[in-house]
Amino acid sequence: MSTETEPAAEQTRPAPPSEDSHFIASVIGAAGDHDAPLLRRLLSDLGPPDLADVMEHVPLETACTIARLIGRELPVEFLADLSWERREEILPELPPEYVGKALGELDTDDAAAVAADIDEKQLSEVLAAADEDTRLAVEEALSFEEETAGRLMQREYVAAPEGANVGDVIDRLRAESAELPDEFFEVYVVDAAMRPIGAVRVSSLIRARRETPLKEIMRSPLILINPEMDQEEVAQTFQKYHMASAPVVDEAGRLTGMVTVDDIVDVISEESEEDLLRLAGVSEAAQTDTVLRSVRARAPWLLVNLGTAVVASRVIQAFEGSIDQLVALAVLMPIVASMGGNAGTQALAVAVRAIAARELTDSNAGRYVMREIMTAVSNGLIFAAVLAAVVLLWFQNTLLAVAIALAVIINFACAGLAGILVPLALRRAGADPAVSSSVFVTFVTDVIGFLAFLGLATVILLS
Repeated sequence: MSTETEPAAEQTRPAPPSEDSHFIASVIGAAGDHDAPLLRRLLSDLGPPDLADVMEHVPLETACTIARLIGRELPVEFLADLSWERREEILPELPPEYVGKALGELDTDDAAAVAADIDEKQLSEVLAAADEDTRLAVEEALSFEEETAGRLMQREYVAAPEGANVGDVIDRLRAESAELPDEFFEVYVVDAAMRPIGAVRVSSLIRARRETPLKEIMRSPLILINPEMDQEEVAQTFQKYHMASAPVVDEAGRLTGMVTVDDIVDVISEESEEDLLRLAGVSEAAQTDTVLRSVRARAPWLLVNLGTAVVASRVIQAFEGSIDQLVALAVLMPIVASMGGNAGTQALAVAVRAIAARELTDSNAGRYVMREIMTAVSNGLIFAAVLAAVVLLWFQNTLLAVAIALAVIINFACAGLAGILVPLALRRAGADPAVSSSVFVTFVTDVIGFLAFLGLATVILLS
């Protein structure tokens, strides 16, 4: 019966407020009229994630107006759900005492993320309005570099001495429930020096008898996280070991906090988006940048692309005489270059993802290279046959069909090779493969495609 009712429930589930065009129009209209009571009625029933989603979907001017009019009445948790780009614009519109209160109520990892988007002058005012514990926690978090475990670390955690039993921990959790983290998955077992020696899952605590020593049910050894570790490396560690949380330790090995899987989900999403945008040569803030900032961010790689295109055009110019004698070459050569470019982009996407996931290393690069070459050549043979048949029907010229078939095979093979070797070479040179690889791979496939097709056609048809 459940299988029959689930589709109906799916169909009747209301869409998020941000996808309701009438609702968004009402919010924009109320903000434009500076109608604070109407804004309260429209937004009061929204939870923090939906409120943040609405603030992302309305124009920036509308979001800032909402913050000015009713900002101090909004739930503080919505700040943690905003993108950093939108949060950076909204925070100056909020009262310092509200933001200071927010930093105190949010988990320390979320508080650090919010504080990082406040300009230095306003941050001083905000921290002055916050309590001392919040101020110290935020200052400690901001002492770590961006995109490190120290910024992700939640300073609220649950630890128990190694001599404790299950009953001791449960009684303590009940007695100190107001001070517990909002979410935690494990209780860390520590020695007398506060060094973690194991962890007990909450589910194990519930199942075990009260008199059971923690040492009997704890998992050990633990994967320990250094606060200076890059967040991408932390995410890869979580994925590799299927972790829900991990303890963060200082230089002496003492427990200082924990990283939880909900933050790792955000990191994976951010890193994937960053790599995708870099592969296209645009910045992370492309959707919120001004036109001028977008132009400045994209122009350098477009300039590099212009230079490589000029070189490819010079290759064509070298065969000007052949093109004059056989106009069909001009008609067909973009096909060879375009197909090679697409094949190269496919290999490049595989390589960049494998490098980011640390699946492609110097030790297994040869296997990746051979696989991509074999894949590219196999596709090249298939599409060479297809294109040769098309050319034969189109131009009734067998030699031209042979020339373009051979050129496609050559270009596909070079595309597969370039798609792997270019990002590897850039990584070896210390550059980010996701940023600049596509320009150089396209350059290789264009030059090889034009050179192979026009060169073979000249030799086979015109010599």
